[in-house]
Amino acid sequence: MQTHYPVIIVGGGQAGLALSYLLKQNNIDHLIFEKHKVGHAWRNERWNSFCLVTPNWQCRLPGFSYAGPDPNGFMAKEEIVSYLEAYARSFNPPIREGVTVLKVSSSGTKFAVATSIGDYTADQVAIATGGYHVPKIPPIAAQLPRDVQQIHSVQYKNPQDLPDEVLIVGTGQSGCQIAEDLHLAGKTVHLVTGSAPRAPRRYRGKDVVEWLERMGYYDLPIDQHPQKEMVRHKTNHYVTGRDGGRDIDLRRFAQQGMHLYGRLQSITGQTLHFGKDLKQNLDRADTTVVRIQRNIDKFIADNNITAPPEAHYQPVWEPELEPSSLNLKATNIGAVIWATGFRLNFSWIDLPIFNELGEPLHDRGVTAVDGLYFLGLPWLYTWGSGRFSGVTRDAEYLATQITARLLVPASA
Repeated sequence: MQTHYPVIIVGGGQAGLALSYLLKQNNIDHLIFEKHKVGHAWRNERWNSFCLVTPNWQCRLPGFSYAGPDPNGFMAKEEIVSYLEAYARSFNPPIREGVTVLKVSSSGTKFAVATSIGDYTADQVAIATGGYHVPKIPPIAAQLPRDVQQIHSVQYKNPQDLPDEVLIVGTGQSGCQIAEDLHLAGKTVHLVTGSAPRAPRRYRGKDVVEWLERMGYYDLPIDQHPQKEMVRHKTNHYVTGRDGGRDIDLRRFAQQGMHLYGRLQSITGQTLHFGKDLKQNLDRADTTVVRIQRNIDKFIADNNITAPPEAHYQPVWEPELEPSSLNLKATNIGAVIWATGFRLNFSWIDLPIFNELGEPLHDRGVTAVDGLYFLGLPWLYTWGSGRFSGVTRDAEYLATQITARLLVPASA
């Protein structure tokens, strides 16, 4: 059995498959190790009603752009899985599913790749395992009463699994979309807000994603972004593609009975204590909406584009009193969902390419260790790097680097 390959790709999601397609086009012998099956994260780590927040036309993997009947729609979970499975069938990548990579290390002029089916070596290795590895649950969670069910957002599936009163901590994309899912199902939702920004779904006749793409937002390299490397730590804007796409306006949810709170500060027995920043959090999110609208207005004016006029967002609700505490027992809250994000885990890579936070140091996915690359990370190079929209550009760049190194080995 062959145990050495010019290139080994770790991870068979959209990033790993995109790179495999390009390497196959260049007749470069390689192998993909996938811990589960193609589409696993989309199939098993998303809730039942999950859908994309970017339009289907932005799904453009190399050689396999979306060609379905609804380019302006938003693929649901099962459609995303089918899209990836169809992509894999379209070029038959050399993938071994159900294989865990246990360690990647240096072995002389090669890389040693230890796996659950044996040891391999490679001249070059591309890490394409994404950036959402370990669910983050804050230490304060240990202070909740034991009879309160706790899950992370990655474990949430559907409203029927949870009691009638649910508390959600976190207002990033997952937190807000799960809050909407539970709210529409008739659950009483208590939502602890944070500093996440939000985006309008549509403005002046187009989906905002289309405007942002035309304005070059998805092409802006990280080294030209005003926040530079810090942008990698920013929370994504919350919006939804559900039912054809719409805004997520927490103020409107509050009008309809959802309970909103400031940041969770402490827990004493059955009582949760919150900061007095609910209005500030809502205002900050809405400021982002208006800023996006104004940028679109300027783009339309500067380029003499004909587009229907539209007023900027105006708040539909204001918190009269910001609740400072909440008693779980008195409100009959039986479950807490921690929508608090993920952390990286590259502990299985034994090479000196990480900073003090465990983040890989790289330039467009190329590390200082010759022949080692990363692909599929958020803001690897642009805003679209961790999405279907931008992974092709990153994969093409790395395929060029990999090909050049094979033609002119580093030892030369």
